[in-house]
Amino acid sequence: MKSEKKISELLVLIRGAGEMASGVAHRLHQSHFKLCMTEVSHPLAVRREVSFCEAVYEGEKEVEGAQAKLISRHDEIESIWKKGHIPILIDPEANKTRDFLKPDVLIDAIMAKKNLGTHMEDAPLVIGLGPGFNARKDVHIVIETNRGHHLGKMILNGEAEPDTGIPGEVGGYTVERLLRTMKKGIFRPQKSIGDKVTKGSVVAVVDDYPVIAEVSGVVRGLLREGIEVEKGIKVGDIDPRGKKEFCFTISDKARSIGGGVLEAILYWFNR
Repeated sequence: MKSEKKISELLVLIRGAGEMASGVAHRLHQSHFKLCMTEVSHPLAVRREVSFCEAVYEGEKEVEGAQAKLISRHDEIESIWKKGHIPILIDPEANKTRDFLKPDVLIDAIMAKKNLGTHMEDAPLVIGLGPGFNARKDVHIVIETNRGHHLGKMILNGEAEPDTGIPGEVGGYTVERLLRTMKKGIFRPQKSIGDKVTKGSVVAVVDDYPVIAEVSGVVRGLLREGIEVEKGIKVGDIDPRGKKEFCFTISDKARSIGGGVLEAILYWFNR
């Protein structure tokens, strides 16, 4: 699968701009690839300080020195690249951007746990992150996203490990570190990302119903204020390790997945 382009000249389209997608984008950006990202009009990222999708609300977002800019027209992509930034467009299906850009690589990084319309025909190399994709059937390569021995592994045939519904262990905790609301309503944070909390602290409210920390640590992620949420969804994340700097830097998991994607691109185009 040799390409006439140099590896660094390959055009990469990333569907999604949440935490894991942003970890991938950051690694590829640091490797000097030309990237474009697409998002929905109202993304619900919890780890907002390391998610480029915040640019949808703020116009721009910086993650560890890499800058993403929200644009409204495809003909603006090239000018954003010339400035050394990552363009983001609101294009939930990514079809319009794919048709305009004709990318060499398309990465489905929305982490939906199922395939919502990505096909091998979308680009010369199509990569799917995590469960829901089958290599050789609907994408060319799958990247393992489950924490553990195989995190970041490139899968050339078959699927990633199934979704367990249990978050990976951080500081000895799994489900306890997540913040979920037990009521539908408007989300109002009472703490900020980076704040220290103790077990039993009220971190947010949904209407008048409290969202309480089940472990002590620092608030690593929170939804934006004023978002209407459904009962039971994840609205925040407590890091029991208690290190504030972890709230503002890419996680080990996202870096590993980004490394797996980089390996997949080099594997495919250096054959």
